[in-house]
Order: sequence, then C-alpha cells, then structure tokens
Amino acid sequence: MPRIMCFDYGNKRTGIAVTDPLQMFATGLETIHPKDIIDYVKKYLLTEQVELFVVGEPKQTDGTPSETAQNVKGFVTILKKSFPNVPISMMDERYTTKMAAAAIAQSGMKKAAQKNKQLIDTVAATIILQSYLEKRSLNS
Repeated sequence: MPRIMCFDYGNKRTGIAVTDPLQMFATGLETIHPKDIIDYVKKYLLTEQVELFVVGEPKQTDGTPSETAQNVKGFVTILKKSFPNVPISMMDERYTTKMAAAAIAQSGMKKAAQKNKQLIDTVAATIILQSYLEKRSLNS
C-alpha cells in the first residue's frame, strides 16, 4: 500500500512526515528548506510510492486563514504542478507547533532539543498527519 506524505510548510523550514505502508501511523521524516522540497520529494518517490499529500492549513483560532495561508497556497500550487498525479488534502494545523513543543518537552529531551525548531517542525508534521489518519478513520 502506498504511503501518505505530509508537509508542515513554513517560509524558513518545512517539516515532513509519512505514514507506514499500511497507513496506520505517522512518522517524522525530515525538516528541510522550502526551496529544496520538490527535489526532496522527487528523490523520495524514486524509492517509495505516495498516494496522497497532506498539507497543513494555517488558520487563526476563529478558523479564518492566517497570515501564512497565502504562502501555503503558493506551495500547494507548486506541489500540484510538480506532481500532478498525487492528490492533495488540506488539514487544519492549528496548535500543532505548540503540541509538538509540548510533546518534545514531555519526552524528557534536554532543553536544547526542546528549542530545536527543525525537530519541532518535523513533530508538527507528524501530528498533522496523525490527525488526518484519525479523521479519515472516523469518516470511513
């Protein structure tokens, strides 16, 4: 079964997570610079099948699009153009960065790891993807 790949897109860093082949669990993969995403995904697709991209959708607390929503829309456009055969699903990403930081803190990692923004972005992408999987299983 192909995997699902998730992006927590940011202007400085993008966290990436994927599912296992059975699409039961999300695992953090990498945090990379936005300019390197397309090349990274192309290389990944040489060894793994991906049937869906999930992209974190930035929203305000009231559900309206946040300031960074336009940047994410631009990223989605590039993703669609680069990989036209892979559908894209948007997933609300509210509070995922705070949840990621809290999860890292609770894991017992040292303070330096807790402030590692790359790690936080990867964990945030994992949380977005796991939330997508849970929502999908509730709707099926």
